[in-house]
Formats: sequence, C-alpha cells, structure tokens
Amino acid sequence: MEYITTTLGNLVQQTAFFSLTLGNLAMIVVACFFLYLAIRHGFEPLLLVPIAFGMLLVNIFPDIMLHAEDAANGTGGLLYYFYMLDEWSILPSLIFLGVGAMTDFGPLIANPKSFLLGAAAQFGIFAAYLGAMAMGFSDKAAAAISIIGGADGPTSIFLAGKLSQTAIMGPIAVAAYSYMSLVPIIQPPIMKLLTTEKERKIKMEQLRPVTKLERILFPIIVTIVVCVILPTTAPLVGMLMLGNLFRESGVVRQLTDTASNALMYIVVILLGTSVGATTSAEAFLNGDTIKIVILGLAAFMFGTAAGVLFGKIMCVATGGKVNPLIGSAGVSAVPMAARVSQKVGAEADPTNFLLMHAMGPNVAGVIGTAVAAGTFMAIFWSDVR
Repeated sequence: MEYITTTLGNLVQQTAFFSLTLGNLAMIVVACFFLYLAIRHGFEPLLLVPIAFGMLLVNIFPDIMLHAEDAANGTGGLLYYFYMLDEWSILPSLIFLGVGAMTDFGPLIANPKSFLLGAAAQFGIFAAYLGAMAMGFSDKAAAAISIIGGADGPTSIFLAGKLSQTAIMGPIAVAAYSYMSLVPIIQPPIMKLLTTEKERKIKMEQLRPVTKLERILFPIIVTIVVCVILPTTAPLVGMLMLGNLFRESGVVRQLTDTASNALMYIVVILLGTSVGATTSAEAFLNGDTIKIVILGLAAFMFGTAAGVLFGKIMCVATGGKVNPLIGSAGVSAVPMAARVSQKVGAEADPTNFLLMHAMGPNVAGVIGTAVAAGTFMAIFWSDVR
C-alpha cells in the first residue's frame, strides 16, 4: 500500500499543475486565442497553428526548450534543436528558397515601377529603428526589431541571429509572424482611411506578357546586382532568386516541386513551432517584449501607410492609372498583402481586379526587406563578423 501511495504521489508531483504560474496560464490563453483565430477565422493557419502550438507546449513543459548545456544528461529539449536552426539562419534562408519557388515575379517584371512602391513600404522599418533607439534599445537590437515593420518573419529571425540578438529573437519573431497573420485585419482600415472611394475604384490596365527569357534573366540579374552591392544579403536574396530560377527555368521541375511543397511545409513546421516555443512566460512577459510588440505594430502600420501614400503620388503622376491600394502590398507578407489589396478594391467595385498588379509591389517588398536587413548587417558587419 505504501508503495502504491508513494508511486501515485510521485506521479502527481510530475504533473504540470504544481509548476504552472499565472504567466504560464496567461500565455496558454494567448496560444488558444491564436489557435482560435487560425482555425475558426482562417488567419494564415500555416503560420499561426504551429506558432500557437509551440507557445502552448513550452508553457506547459518548459523543458521542451531546455538548452543542452543545462540538461543533466546533456540532451536538450526537442524544440531547442529546432530553434538552433533559426539561430543559425538555416530555416529563414530555406523559407526564402520556398517563397521564390512559389512566387510569380512576372507582375514585377512587367511593371518595374512596382519597385518604388515596395521601397516606399520599407519606411516602416527605418521608423521602427529610430523608435527603438528612442526607447532605449541598443543600435543592433533596434535594427533587429525594425524588420518587423516589413512584416517579414524569416528576415526578422535572420537579422536577429546575425546581429547576436538572440535574447529578443523570440518576441521579434512572434510579433513579425503575428502581424503577417493579421494583415487582413490591420491593413484595410489604414487603406480606406488614406484613399477615397473614387481612388479605390480605379481599374488598372492589364499587365503586358512577360517572356520566358525575361523570367529566367530576372533572378540572375537581381542576384548579381544586389549581392555585389550588398554581399550580406546573399543568404536571403540568393535563396529567393534560386527558388525562382528553379520555377522559371523549367528544367528542374522536381526541385521546384520539392522547394515549394514538401521542403517549404517541413520548414514552416520546424520554424513555426520553434518560434512559438520561445514565448515562455519568463522570457515573454516583460517590458522589452511589450515595447517590441508596440514598435512592430506601429512600424507595420507606418509601412502600410507609406506604401498607400506613395501609391497616391503615382496615381497623380500617371494621370489616374495607378490604384493607390496596391501600395499597401509593398510590405513583404506574400501573398497575403496582395490579396488584401484585391479584397479592398473589390469591395469598392466588384469588377475590379488588382491582385496581379499588387503582386508586383508585394514581391518588391520581399526584396526590399532583405536589402534593408543587408544594409543593417553591412553597417554592423565589423561588430558581428
């Protein structure tokens, strides 16, 4: 009888009930809310489901992220090893490979002016950098935080790792991916506020056909030009363009299928769960995290507004041929931001079709965010090399 009592007592002591804090319970509620948004309302479930579940796991069983050096037997937790792939910049680079293989760069090639809209939307990044500096973050921490303004999770993780800002990588990554998922909620009010109904109803001319040669040359030329000017962008821009070259060359269909399907989804699972697992109550519920979340939201809103306002300038300059709504797609949340431009335009006029026009700034935003990250790396290169 004593043996049974002792065994049951030990079993009860091993449950999580005795170790859960109020902070853990709060994060569990947040995780369940994210799962609700993803499953019930379809807010980018490919991102939110693994992130939220990683958040759930680490707040129930913190040892799932236990560092190998802290473990008695020298073996770290499962998600610790996933997280190391983030810290080493492997998963963010592979995400870019998959994005390149999945994305049609044709709208950007057909309308090179889209680069300007993509560039305008990056103002949110530099606004966040100045804001983070003003809030007391170091220059490198501010640079890592600022990328949230581009709504680019992989680049945020990549830059935080390269600038040795692993202590705040979790909040940065969660903020970036959360805002990517919430694009359909955050962007429309800003877009409607800054445009008139007449502007939202503008129909754009059909894009010209893009030749196969143009499609093949584009990733090669962009890689050469961007990486020669900013070699530090090579891991991201290089992988993005390699994936697109797989797609457009037409001679490596198996590699295209692997990069855009199986590999992409495997990487999303590993990256999403490991990012979510950085949100233990101890690491996440603090003043710096709140500042990062606020800065990220403000930067994302600022970037969206900058893209729309520049779209209005282009609208005037072209005599009303550019719908300003496509400027909001200049953030690098592909293809969510482009779909939002289409949705808001269709609400004003159901016959309006802006998706392909918005994909140009959207793709330009991906490149622009990578260039912004490369610029920060170049500035701090002597400190991080």
